[in-house]
Amino acid sequence: MQDYFADLHIHLGSTVSGNPVKITASRKMTIEAVIEEARLRKGLDMIGVIDCHVPEVLVQLGNWVKDGLALEKPDGGIQFGETTLILGTELEVHDENCQGLIHVLCYLPTRETMIEFSRWLSERLKNITLSTQRVYENAVVIQEKVRDLGGLFIPAHVFTPFKSLYGKGVERSLKEVFDPGLIDAVELGLSANTLMASALSELDRYLFVSNSDAHSVGKIAREYQKIRLMEPSFIELKAALSESDGRGISANYGLDPHLGKYYRTACENCLRVVEGVGTVEGNCPDCGHARMTKGVSVRIEEIRDQAQSIRKRPPYIHQVPLDFIPGLGPKTMLKLRGVFGSEMKILHDATFEELSEVVGEKVARLIVKARNGELNFHSGGGGRFGRVK
Repeated sequence: MQDYFADLHIHLGSTVSGNPVKITASRKMTIEAVIEEARLRKGLDMIGVIDCHVPEVLVQLGNWVKDGLALEKPDGGIQFGETTLILGTELEVHDENCQGLIHVLCYLPTRETMIEFSRWLSERLKNITLSTQRVYENAVVIQEKVRDLGGLFIPAHVFTPFKSLYGKGVERSLKEVFDPGLIDAVELGLSANTLMASALSELDRYLFVSNSDAHSVGKIAREYQKIRLMEPSFIELKAALSESDGRGISANYGLDPHLGKYYRTACENCLRVVEGVGTVEGNCPDCGHARMTKGVSVRIEEIRDQAQSIRKRPPYIHQVPLDFIPGLGPKTMLKLRGVFGSEMKILHDATFEELSEVVGEKVARLIVKARNGELNFHSGGGGRFGRVK
């Protein structure tokens, strides 16, 4: 048993032939580019690519396995060198019980089960070749289909203001839409951490996952987790989410919520961040615009039902991605990777002295402060990330 780094929410921008997949993702986000970034630069042991329902993607994966460029693991997942790809899909749910749209993540163990799920989905959505499509089916029926195929079902970025479970999907409880017994974990999203999510007692039964939702290669592993497994495979991931026989999540790594795009309430027009729970109503004090985007911190306070969780959870380690650190541009990143190999090594292992030799004391000090949670931030809101002071 050992710890592995995993980012389980990564999008594709296009297929190998250039057809679009996730419209809002970079067209450079092909599956080859994702695997290369995850293996060689990020140092991830496991990745969840959540556009694997696309038929062309499934064909490409099958060709790589047939040609010996990848290995289909007996316990699920596809291995590329040291990195295992978990096949997933992100869906947009809206049935008669939803207040608004809800994004969910579904992971399947094999290409065969994903092919079957893709065919099932193609009868319930308009375009199977695109990512995050709206599914015209009852949410619980989708959960049951995923469970029947041996898969995992995880509500995505559950607190973001748009297209999420608690953002606008339900009034107060996940039971309004989902079968609680068919949820395998809960994804937090960039503007929330374990402490914030622990305000809801109904989440005490689930592990929290922290993933990047990457739309470009540089954002892969912006958030991730360290998972204790026998090996990186689908079956081991499934066992970890149920904390079976010593498996589980050892630590979550993610943005300080203040750096997230939706931590505070902000004006929809000028993005002016405003204070307090009662500031969602009324006009913007700067531009007079009538609508505000409700911050995650505000929404959680609205639905909080406990002071703290009774469940003992792994640490949530606030980590500032390297591209957030002032003075650390593309050329400096290349120098760091040339010396230390992967971003995991830079973020977790390199000492201050080692970093100073490559980038100087000023930037090295910021990296170490980021690692130790000692930086200060201007909070984000309204779709704009926070920033390091």
